[in-house]
Amino acid sequence: MAMCPLCNSLKSLEMYCPKCHSHLDDSGKVSDFLDPYGHYNDEETVKMGDGYPNTAKDHICPHLMVCNECGYDVVKFIQET
Repeated sequence: MAMCPLCNSLKSLEMYCPKCHSHLDDSGKVSDFLDPYGHYNDEETVKMGDGYPNTAKDHICPHLMVCNECGYDVVKFIQET
């Protein structure tokens, strides 16, 4: 079973806002943002409803990266290991 290195605190991601150059915070998996009770479901069920067709097949975990200074956000796809 594949696991996300960011979700499991094995790695961190250094990204900066293209607008204001502030550090982007990892707000977690997109599915957790969209459905706060989704973590009660198994991972494959969550991935079917996260809005990205390849996440289960390609073993990627979409994370929401947010700038707390200007409000910029972007989804970064993290390869699971």
